[in-house]
Amino acid sequence: MKLISWNVNGLRACMKKGFEDAFYALNADLFCLQETKLQEGQIELDLPGYHQYWNYAEKKGYSGTAVFSRREPLSVTYGMGIEEHDHEGRLITLEFEEFYFVCCYTPNAQNELRRIDYRMSWEDDLRAYLMALDKKKPVIYTGDLNVAHEEIDLKNPGPNRGNAGFSDEERGKMTALLSSGFTDTFRALYPDRTGAYSWWSYRFHARENNAGWRIDYFIVSDRLMDKVAQSDIYPEIHGSDHCPVGLQVEL
Repeated sequence: MKLISWNVNGLRACMKKGFEDAFYALNADLFCLQETKLQEGQIELDLPGYHQYWNYAEKKGYSGTAVFSRREPLSVTYGMGIEEHDHEGRLITLEFEEFYFVCCYTPNAQNELRRIDYRMSWEDDLRAYLMALDKKKPVIYTGDLNVAHEEIDLKNPGPNRGNAGFSDEERGKMTALLSSGFTDTFRALYPDRTGAYSWWSYRFHARENNAGWRIDYFIVSDRLMDKVAQSDIYPEIHGSDHCPVGLQVEL
């Protein structure tokens, strides 16, 4: 089973930069998006053979997630059922017979960590949500999680220490999640691989110079790790400031 996650940074813009070609080339069973920046009815996306599920932010042109699945899930949940967190279209959960699939667009802590208190609240509630799912059946959790966990996960850790996405607080919450029965699949398979990034600033020729960050993840329940065949990053695919990431599992 092949799964793909991609922060498209505005799906309508990405459509003009080859989204459909990438979608069909990647040929995933489950394909999820973050930062769609859409409201209902603003795009007609014809994807034969896929069920489509969309979670829109109340604020226009902001956030938003989507999941396209070849298999019809047993159930679909939008948000985590907490009023404070469910206005920005950041979470979709699909339940299948063997596992839960959770697509997430984690809130950015913003410049000077203006939103760090909210981010910490989100992280605690999301971890509790994932742990509750995990008690029922294994979880595959993916998306733009807006944190580079370790120094190996970004090109320039020194100057970025304390910045949004590489603050001690955000990194600590990722450590807490990974200590709660979950595994970062890419880093488990490639513990020493450097230069593996999924996001690059549009400034300073960052992508050209591969001065990036790995902030897009596939994280699985520990007991699923033996089913993971591959965890991939696709930097050759353009169309956004992020590239797609992928997972292959034998279920």
